[in-house]
Amino acid sequence: YRARGGVDHVETLAPTNAPAWVQDRAALWNAVEAAETRKNSQVAREIRVALPAELDHGQRVELVRDFCQRQFVDRGMVADIALHAPGREGDDRNHHAHILLTTREIDAEGFTTKNRDWNAVKVLEGWREAWARDSNAALERAGIEDRVDHRTLVAQRDAALELASAARARGDE
Repeated sequence: YRARGGVDHVETLAPTNAPAWVQDRAALWNAVEAAETRKNSQVAREIRVALPAELDHGQRVELVRDFCQRQFVDRGMVADIALHAPGREGDDRNHHAHILLTTREIDAEGFTTKNRDWNAVKVLEGWREAWARDSNAALERAGIEDRVDHRTLVAQRDAALELASAARARGDE
């Protein structure tokens, strides 16, 4: 993403025991490719997150960095982060990040076993919830009242309908 316009920040986060070459993006992704033996192997996972436009650049970087460290790097993944500014056309609040993650754990010697547990739906749902929690904490620290909800719009609607039904049953208007 470095060659594309609108990239605000790039960074690679890795476990402390990872070899130094993981900080070189070309070396990192060449090693990821070399670690796979099947031609149809999953070599990476991409997570895209919307960044609160209400935060400044430094706050957005800190939010993504802290989230990636706790949710991905502490589990043994390498996270390649690219924060993007909104495009010239469209919504000027569309700050977002692309996070590329390795599918194999890494140690001092390089990549080891592929961790298929990271593909579990429960893990993904946990990441969504953690992102909302971290985003809301960052918004609160910045003194902003807006909040993020990780649930789908259908789940949010269902919860609102349940609240409305309970309110009607109590006689509330």
